Amino acid sequence: MSGTLVLVRHGQSDWNLKNLFTGWRDPDLTPKGIEEAKAAGKALMAKGLHFDVAYTSALTRAQHTLALILAELGQSDLPVTRDAALNERDYGELSGLNKDDARAKWGEEQVHIWRRSYDVPPPGGESLKDTLARTLPYFVTDILPEVLAGKTVIVAAHGNSLRSICKVLNRLDNEAILGFEIATGVPMIYRLGPDARVVSSETLG
Repeated sequence: MSGTLVLVRHGQSDWNLKNLFTGWRDPDLTPKGIEEAKAAGKALMAKGLHFDVAYTSALTRAQHTLALILAELGQSDLPVTRDAALNERDYGELSGLNKDDARAKWGEEQVHIWRRSYDVPPPGGESLKDTLARTLPYFVTDILPEVLAGKTVIVAAHGNSLRSICKVLNRLDNEAILGFEIATGVPMIYRLGPDARVVSSETLG
């Protein structure tokens, strides 16, 4: 067996709470999101996990989540790599809009297509396919080699950037990945073999 990869979506953000399209905008965590991140840290501590390497996006909500998790583990001094390749999907013109207002402007069916299709981007934004094309090369070149070297690695990021990674790890097709939900603040643990295949996985929560 090689190493361990932990993926965790940031805790609830202020814009999650307000039902706004967030994307590359940069709200911080709500009090609930802070508690979710701390709970993730406690769950990882209970599993006896100790990290060698940490990655997160260029956005505050993911960075704050990671900092809270590492504090719970007593690992606040762990070096952290931040990269926009792990940012949330860019929602373009939808960013900052209330989801109900977006439906009123473009129609429920069109907004549903933008949110739930694999390769149809909103105006000025990214589809899930576009997000994967940005996230996956970074995962393969920077993160995966650390796991295959036997390290225990944590990645704190976003629903769609993590979905891109899970698509490959879980061998999901373009249809199946659309229904793959990732809860806020709930760690997913993958143990990988030397061929990068998943040996075992579990979700804490």
